[in-house]
Amino acid sequence: MKFTLGWLKDYLDTDAAIDDLARGLVDCGLEVESLTDRRQALAAFSVAHVVAAHRHPNADRLRVCEVETKSGRVQVVCGAPNARAGMKAVFAPVGSRIPGTGLALEKANIRGVDSNGMLCSAREMELSDDHDGIIALADDSPVGAPAAAALGLDDPAFDIAITPNRPDALGVYGIARDLAAKGLGTLKPLAIPNIAAARTSQLNVALETPQACPLFIAWPVYNVENRASPVWLQNRLRAVGLRPISALVDITNYMTFAHGRPLHVFDADKLTGRTLTVRSAHHGEILEALDGHTYALEPGMTVIADEASVVALGGIIGGKISACAPQTVNAILEVALFDPVRTARTGRLLNIQSDARYRFERGVDPLFAEPAAKIAVNMIVELCGGDPGAPIMAGRPPDPSRHYTLREGRVRELAGLDLPPQRERDILRSLGFKVSETAQGLDCTAPSWRPDIHGEADLVEEICRIVGLDAVPSTPIPRVSAVARPVLTLSQRRVRQARRALAARGLNEAVTWSFAPARAAELFGGGKSELKLINPISVERGDMRPSILATLITAIGRNMARGLEEVGVFEIGPAYEGERPEGQILHASGLRRGMAAPRHWAGDRRGVDAFDAKADALAVLDACGAPVDGVQTMAEAPDWFHPGRSGTLRLGPKIVLARFGEIHPRILAELDVDGPLAGFEVMIDSLPQTRDQGKARPPLELCDLMAIKRDFAFILERSVQSDQVVKAARAADRRLISAVSVFDLFEGTQAEAVFGPHKKSLAIEVTLQPRERTLREDDIEAVSRRIIAKVEKATGGTLRR
Repeated sequence: MKFTLGWLKDYLDTDAAIDDLARGLVDCGLEVESLTDRRQALAAFSVAHVVAAHRHPNADRLRVCEVETKSGRVQVVCGAPNARAGMKAVFAPVGSRIPGTGLALEKANIRGVDSNGMLCSAREMELSDDHDGIIALADDSPVGAPAAAALGLDDPAFDIAITPNRPDALGVYGIARDLAAKGLGTLKPLAIPNIAAARTSQLNVALETPQACPLFIAWPVYNVENRASPVWLQNRLRAVGLRPISALVDITNYMTFAHGRPLHVFDADKLTGRTLTVRSAHHGEILEALDGHTYALEPGMTVIADEASVVALGGIIGGKISACAPQTVNAILEVALFDPVRTARTGRLLNIQSDARYRFERGVDPLFAEPAAKIAVNMIVELCGGDPGAPIMAGRPPDPSRHYTLREGRVRELAGLDLPPQRERDILRSLGFKVSETAQGLDCTAPSWRPDIHGEADLVEEICRIVGLDAVPSTPIPRVSAVARPVLTLSQRRVRQARRALAARGLNEAVTWSFAPARAAELFGGGKSELKLINPISVERGDMRPSILATLITAIGRNMARGLEEVGVFEIGPAYEGERPEGQILHASGLRRGMAAPRHWAGDRRGVDAFDAKADALAVLDACGAPVDGVQTMAEAPDWFHPGRSGTLRLGPKIVLARFGEIHPRILAELDVDGPLAGFEVMIDSLPQTRDQGKARPPLELCDLMAIKRDFAFILERSVQSDQVVKAARAADRRLISAVSVFDLFEGTQAEAVFGPHKKSLAIEVTLQPRERTLREDDIEAVSRRIIAKVEKATGGTLRR
């Protein structure tokens, strides 16, 4: 919201300094974003009189001007085609800096003629983009007077930020009211003129959608002369960033910024018929708007229409077909109330930003419609002449009355301010509240221009705002001796630990959409009706993803299309199994493609496989504190993994901690991505809740005794998994056995010919780490017997002799 100091003083009787006013605005909750005083930047520029102007002897398009300035007569070479003798212009002396170009002006010799200064154009003075000629000032401008005053730029301009709950501050009068309540001046009473109708009107107004437009006032004014606005009005509009157009249009813009009350004016002779109708748009209707664009309208959009077509979009923008022009003779002023929600929805659908929409969607004063109409009609008569007709009013404004009780002591209880009751009453009354005393406290009726007042706490806030938030005492929180609880939850810590572990393993973090194409969702076990989006951002993102792998695979495909053949990515985020909150599962997922290591002269490379994915999953589990030693590897995985090259990591028979393996070739073919790809999914929410051990590390155990390795080979059923053998062997003596690993597997037709049908041989290496003394032969034999017994009991196999 922009306004000037002179504009503010139209409504506020004050002698406060500019800095005090700016500080008062901030204290009232109206943040000052900028305060511009052009007088300082234009201090070197002044009014000059062009005494003579002759053609340059060496250039047809240049003129040599004799210019009378406050420092005497100087010679200036000028290229403007409108430079002529007798005109008043803006003169920039040598040594000044031109605002529009940043040029530091120096004495110059142009084609053999000295030039001492410059006559400035509108673009050079940052008034507009016009650079076709120099600025022609009024003939009565005194020579030597400051250019800022002659250009109407001697009025400091404020630019303040308005929060959405303060529509009353979108008008200069509302800002003046706040400053008067703050004690920085006296609010001048607003004069509402009486308008006598000079003639009757045949115009009619029909409200077909009163819920969208409860009040509509049409006020005709006949025989107007739509001349240019007076200089003071043009300067006001330019100061707030508006371009003066004509008196009729400028008056509506003036009312928008002066009183926060958008208006519109029609050329009555361009309307068809005698009836204006406020209704919902019909399917297929269009509007060629004042901004030069044509908009396709939809049902539910509020429009103003004559008997032939739509002439305006209610509360947003007018139509070009009924716009006022210099030839306008008969005008109709429109003052209406439009529903904020419908106005905002229509503006978003059509992507129209206008000062009217900005105010209507925040809420305008419903009781100010008729006074605003009288002020505007009076200005039209004063500036354009004409005969006002009788106003036509359809509907009535809604009742905005709301009253709340401010109990005694509530300001002290809620804000810590101890104010006399009279001070509280004076503040509320100065803001426009009607205040009366009751047994319960102060009964306060909110003014119609404050739709944000909804209770006692808001009344306290208003008092604190005017007193000043810096006056609210600061009460420190009591210090406690107890140590503060950790800020991060266990799940949040695990996300950070998983992210760090995967990044350390060389994977790059990706952030993909939580939405997936319907077919991709079906491939990964999704596609449920409750997980389909009602209003997707695109057809390709219509379902909530059931697995992060669905979106990571397409991300790898995009990288491959850009020449990256070896890719490793991971993502930590949600996957969705159902529509309820418990259906959102936190996953840490990753994919690798290409070779497991770069090329090297020392050996051949291998491609990534399921074991790389398993290692990634185990790294995440270990980083998150899961009991990796107790995890079981099962040869089972969902359909999107390769059936023979995948598995799951389980904790007990029911808890699935992770899935890993190569992605099924059928899935890759459906998603048009070349494989193979090895990936994993760790369900972070499924990890067991571990006791927080703090940051202390476990004690370091070192042993100077030599470890002993023993090999065992077992004849097993082909269905027995190697993980069963490893776990059984480790359970034989958990303190003495430090490691168990598989080093040989003999299976297939040849193995069955030796060991029998459906048999195989599996060999393991067991590392024994003594800690107290060197192991004797009988100690080793005892451990070996326990290992054999454990494995035979767990698997049903026998030791291979």
